[in-house]
Amino acid sequence: MAGFLAIVVALGAAVSLVYDTPAILYGAIIFSIIMNISSYWFSDKIALSMSGAKAITPDSDPAHRELYRIVENLSITAGLPTPRVFIINDPAPNAFATGRNKEHAAIAVTTGLLSIMERNELEGVLAHELAHVGNKDILLSSVVIVLVGFVAIVSDIFLRSMWMGGGDRDNNKNGPLMIIGIIFIVLSPIIATIIQLAISRRREFLADATGALITRYPEGLASALEKIGSYNQPMAKASNAMAHLYISNPFGAKARKGISALFMTHPPIEKRVAVLRSEGK
Repeated sequence: MAGFLAIVVALGAAVSLVYDTPAILYGAIIFSIIMNISSYWFSDKIALSMSGAKAITPDSDPAHRELYRIVENLSITAGLPTPRVFIINDPAPNAFATGRNKEHAAIAVTTGLLSIMERNELEGVLAHELAHVGNKDILLSSVVIVLVGFVAIVSDIFLRSMWMGGGDRDNNKNGPLMIIGIIFIVLSPIIATIIQLAISRRREFLADATGALITRYPEGLASALEKIGSYNQPMAKASNAMAHLYISNPFGAKARKGISALFMTHPPIEKRVAVLRSEGK
């Protein structure tokens, strides 16, 4: 969060140089602080809303009663409060956890995941998501959604306004500084994305290992990951801002090919499965 705060303030400084308006820097500082606070309190609601997730309870739908019971049992095993449970109506098998802490956590799974998983595989996926809760990944991952999106939007707005004549391009007083500012405006979304990728890839391996400890059965999660990886269609509401939250990349096969593979938010499924199976020996 401190890193993103620094990026947003630096972005404001770059824009203020381009427009020769110090007030933009002060506005960026105030706005970045507000964004950090609001993303802490509301990031879970934003993530659940973006995915189209609907809450369920043990009594809301008999078809989902078993899902809730598995989450409850695994939560007891992991020593965590039972999180809220949500369903996403999507044929692509996937799941994610969100929330600012373990007392305000939520787990969402797709209908596609429920339809193809055996019980031990579903337990593996849910244990992985509970591991994110227990490892305190959910706040960081949820906040990243808001801050990465914010950096990209602000950069895009100022680039568009500058090319359309909003900046004083005839003012050469701060020529070198203006060039540096423009370079930073262009690079800031890339920097934010790199931070997002670094956070996500490292935490996925840890959540896999912790999830396997919760179930005492690494093969369940390994088998589930293979099934998830074999589904090639993207999720209906796949979003770059939310991609790192899911247990597997929500963009399907296209995210694992060509240049897109360089910007994957997750380690390759084959590598995750190999690690899990080596842990189980």
